[in-house]
Amino acid sequence: MNPSRSAAALHRTWAEIDLGALRHNLAAVRAHLGAAVRIMAVVKANAYGHGIGPVVRTLAGQVEMLGVANLREAGEVRAHVADVPVFILGPALPEERAAIAAQRFIPAICSLEEARAYSALAGPEPLAVHLKIDTGMGRVGIWESEAVAVAREILALPGLRVTGLASHLPVADEDDAFTRAQLAHFHRTVGELRALGLAPPVVHVENSAGIIGFPAQAEDMVRAGLMLYGSAPRPEFQPRLRAVMTWKTRITLLRTAPAGHGISYGRTFKTTQPTRVATLAVGYADGYQRHLSGRGAEVLIRGRRCPVLGRVTMDQIMADVTALPDMPLGEEVVLLGRQGTEEILAAELATKAGTIAWEIFTGVGPRVDRVYL
Repeated sequence: MNPSRSAAALHRTWAEIDLGALRHNLAAVRAHLGAAVRIMAVVKANAYGHGIGPVVRTLAGQVEMLGVANLREAGEVRAHVADVPVFILGPALPEERAAIAAQRFIPAICSLEEARAYSALAGPEPLAVHLKIDTGMGRVGIWESEAVAVAREILALPGLRVTGLASHLPVADEDDAFTRAQLAHFHRTVGELRALGLAPPVVHVENSAGIIGFPAQAEDMVRAGLMLYGSAPRPEFQPRLRAVMTWKTRITLLRTAPAGHGISYGRTFKTTQPTRVATLAVGYADGYQRHLSGRGAEVLIRGRRCPVLGRVTMDQIMADVTALPDMPLGEEVVLLGRQGTEEILAAELATKAGTIAWEIFTGVGPRVDRVYL
């Protein structure tokens, strides 16, 4: 580390966000689907932890719609880009509906009661809405068996313009047979709704796993989320993506522990020989999950994999650097991403932590500085 570098300029733990990789992944999605399919970029949860502002400014003009979880996120998107339609993926609280209608965000209609409320709030200009149909997720939406009857009543309401039909795939990365059947049910329901006279410009059901596994059934639009950030929920697509986030930290202390010495809380790990131990400036308060304790997690230092020792603590973890030559304090360490020829993917950390890549990304906390490349 350069000793002249000021403390104010020094990052203890930080995430480098490669916006070029984001553009690369969007291009990979378009190439996989073909030019006719439109893309909604899902940027909820602070763009999966990557930073809402830089991400949406990079995607503006490159995608047809942006997807968020709630009104607050929609407002954050609108503060950075004014001319991309914003779709709110789930139902709003009753108190939020007036602001959604006033700001012309596109709500997901999951019940007739919601539709009636938005109809009353629409004003002189019709409000664009998407009907969300539950075809197997069991989370939100109009039940598939009731979709035609509910849609018939919604079409009779004033002030609403149904511009989209949507559903969601719960197991597109796990169960192809169920997903094929679900897609067939959804497309059949869409056909019945079109027979009512409902011909919205977009129909969207496929998430990242659906995009990868079932591109021919993508309809008019897809919702690309995880894959845009460089992680493929179906591993066959991973070589076509580039990691957008590289998460880094620094060595704050180097010591040699004698044989038989416990490392971290609970003394769940004990050295079997003299071991060079590096203390790193990251912990579960930053999002490095405590569930990685004792699960074979590794970090990259000088392009080599180094085992994480003992339990992850709130602000620090320890790594075995016995095999590495002497290093200065402040040495850069990669927690997630590539260093040299080695790479730690979000899927690897997720598997070892017993979770999913989505949680790894969104769990990277606010005290982790974001640095945009």
